[in-house]
Amino acid sequence: MSVIVVGLGQGLASLDLLDRVSVTETDLPKALGRLRDQPNLSEAVLLSTCLRTEVYAVVERFHDGVDEIQGFLAELSGSAVEDLAPLCTIHFDDDVPTHLFTVASGLDSAVLGESEVLGQVRRAWERSHGEEASGPVLGALFRHAVETGKRVRSETAIARGITSLSHGAVALAADRRSGGLAGARVLIVGAGEMGAGVAQALPGHDVTHLTVANRSSDRGQALAGALPDDAAGVVETRDLDDLQDLLTSADVVFTSVGTAHPIVDRPLLEASLAGRGGRPPLLVVDLGVPRNVAPDAGRLGGVELCDMDDLRAAVAEAITGRQDEVAAASTIVGEEVGRYRIATRARDAAPVISALRSLVEETRQSELVRLRAKRSELNDEQWEQVDMATRAMVAKLLHQPTLALKEAAGTPRGERLTDALRILFDL
Repeated sequence: MSVIVVGLGQGLASLDLLDRVSVTETDLPKALGRLRDQPNLSEAVLLSTCLRTEVYAVVERFHDGVDEIQGFLAELSGSAVEDLAPLCTIHFDDDVPTHLFTVASGLDSAVLGESEVLGQVRRAWERSHGEEASGPVLGALFRHAVETGKRVRSETAIARGITSLSHGAVALAADRRSGGLAGARVLIVGAGEMGAGVAQALPGHDVTHLTVANRSSDRGQALAGALPDDAAGVVETRDLDDLQDLLTSADVVFTSVGTAHPIVDRPLLEASLAGRGGRPPLLVVDLGVPRNVAPDAGRLGGVELCDMDDLRAAVAEAITGRQDEVAAASTIVGEEVGRYRIATRARDAAPVISALRSLVEETRQSELVRLRAKRSELNDEQWEQVDMATRAMVAKLLHQPTLALKEAAGTPRGERLTDALRILFDL
């Protein structure tokens, strides 16, 4: 049995490819079901964020498990496996906690130390658990990853300043628009986590009007109601059916909707631009993965379109001073990986200890039954003394092997002792 992670991320994969393998909340149960049905995957967690899609799995056979996950990702992307495979990153066994703990700590994000990824890691495991796709091995791994992410953020300054893509998006918009966001009419399309983050980043930018458009009016109203008084001069919520009119009246648009296809296409933008007169270009920041805005819409006159690639470049420049914290955060990740490995190997030793004790106890009981048939002259009190004496003898004999295994847990010596017991006693 091996633990592996196979995925696509911002390092090798293009934004277009990441679009195609991204899994929305709506599609997640179906995707987890497909992973659960793979013959070599006994556990699986699917982590799909704006710039990565990864499958963590417990596999029976390593190469077969990798092939099944790459086939799953190829199907999502509509690509051939042989074209997709070179772009995949693969980690296995001890490298898996190092990778996941690094991700949860925000050290492998477009925004160094970002706050959003920790919640995404936690929810990925919770959803997988709820769909009965994961079990105890990945449960322990992901719980420790969340603990590591929290520790990094509490003990280092890795998360100071811009700490999320949504905060970075607001900073990017303020930089791209002449005069910043002061006096702007801002439209947020989507009231999910990213949209809420954008809204929470607006106070201090002197926005005069904020509109939140969402499929669910209740969720949009909840987001608007949770905003501080200085978020904007006027705050309103609207339905996505009003999107054309809202685009016409907006100065800056942030989109973050979970959808498989763009909700803002070229014809829609063309129609909205017709009513804008001589106003400055409409600034659109597309935070959706998959994209919410059709790429060709950005070529329209009167529109400035920024996507995730633009955001990554802007954020990288903004957080250069935070690199000093990487070493401290990486040290914590290393410590937590060590703790996880010790705990994991201790859990691996526990079943061997239990199996050895069960074997010895079954042997003791069997011998007592055989002896009792031959020594009928002994009364119950005498048999109780025999039982106590043999029980005490077994406890003393097993004490040292048990102690040695527990003390060596998490070390190469512990692994050798565990393997030796399995072989010697056929456990």
